[in-house]
Amino acid sequence: MKQSINTAVALALAAAFGGTALPAHAAGEAKNIIFFLGDGMGPVPKTAARIYKYGEAGSLTMDTLPYTARIKTYSLDAQTTDSAPSMAAYMTGVKQRNEVLSMDGNTVAQAPSKDTATNVSDAVNNCSTSNGAAVTTLLEYAIAKGKGTGAVTTARLTHATPAATYAHVCHRNAEYEIARQAVPGGAGFNTRLGNGVDVLMGGISSYWRPYDATAKRGRPDGRDLVAELKAKGYSYASDLTTFNALPTAAGTKVIALFDQALSQGHMSYEADRDPTKEPSLAEMTSKAIDILSKNSNGYVLMVEGGRIDHALHGTNAYRAVTDTVAFDDAVKAALAKVDLTNTLIVVTADHDHTMAFNGYGKKGTPILGLNVNYATGANSLDANQLPYTTLVFGGGNNRPDTRTALDSATVQGKDYLQEVVIKRGDVGSETHGGGDVQLYATGAASKTFKGTIDNTKVFTLLKSAGGL
Repeated sequence: MKQSINTAVALALAAAFGGTALPAHAAGEAKNIIFFLGDGMGPVPKTAARIYKYGEAGSLTMDTLPYTARIKTYSLDAQTTDSAPSMAAYMTGVKQRNEVLSMDGNTVAQAPSKDTATNVSDAVNNCSTSNGAAVTTLLEYAIAKGKGTGAVTTARLTHATPAATYAHVCHRNAEYEIARQAVPGGAGFNTRLGNGVDVLMGGISSYWRPYDATAKRGRPDGRDLVAELKAKGYSYASDLTTFNALPTAAGTKVIALFDQALSQGHMSYEADRDPTKEPSLAEMTSKAIDILSKNSNGYVLMVEGGRIDHALHGTNAYRAVTDTVAFDDAVKAALAKVDLTNTLIVVTADHDHTMAFNGYGKKGTPILGLNVNYATGANSLDANQLPYTTLVFGGGNNRPDTRTALDSATVQGKDYLQEVVIKRGDVGSETHGGGDVQLYATGAASKTFKGTIDNTKVFTLLKSAGGL
């Protein structure tokens, strides 16, 4: 291929100075885009995961990517966003209100209600046609260009982050409505998806299956969306065996719904995952790339580490850091499979959390353990001479009326919940944080990601990079 003038100049300068240079990236140069989203993976949770796995001086795979930025995450109506408008901002370039998914700024969140016949919560979609308008998502732009598309997550496939890629709804909890928007030709189908998203992988099938009176869950409208998708040519997987058997030939379409952690409604935390029954996020990412790379026009793939957020809401640092490491392993898996001369990889988060480092910890101290003072080598103590952990949270439920002595083994266990400053009690779990999050990028057009930018600007850069 003939070099552009800018490319030739860059290579000539590199040779003159005895080094190498990446060619300049033009708009549309990224044939493929992989957008990784660590849900709730703010700077402190990510740093804690790095120390947990590799030590203070080590690096996660995402840390090694050459281009970085800081991302503003506020929503249209809140300093601290929830996942729906933040992910939707990445996917559409439009600021939205909390709870709203891939709609314009005129849309007001309107919660769904219970189906009275079956008593299924959130089954009735209360979004009126006059309540704002849908805005085009990155995956919809990609489909219009003939590219392959995919959404992969460890959360429910109808949860806010994956839903923002393929559905438009005034409230994120309308998951029965979200699911039907993904089914080509069916009632309520999002026609902007053409023949449908090629790869859909995530947790729980009840939003896609008919109502089960015994289990008291499932679709009150009686539709079997999995059967409808299979009739449209989709291959279905529900466990590791069927996942491993999925085809990867050109034209393959996949719906994979994993119910192994059904009581949680999502896929298992990495710390609890049975590797003989449930694929890892890295395995799902690899499979999605194998399928989508057969499209000669390229692809756009979204991969979410969804359960990082859930562990943080529960002030469960152990599961938060282990899920972050599993998310990073998915980034590593993708890097091993793609050609960075035509593929853009972006890794970021939708919002922060209130996790904080506490005390002056000694280097090498277990990040999940009790804080050990760097100068004395002894446990750091509070005003009542009791030890405390390095990791704490700004809010949540684990705030005892009277603190008692903690021991190292207990606080490093996977079920330990870190203490919090503000006890929220019956109000709910730990909240998101409003701080900026980090972004890492590599590959085609990646050098455009720099500085402190709005999450809506990330969409603009992604769209330009892919020529969408």
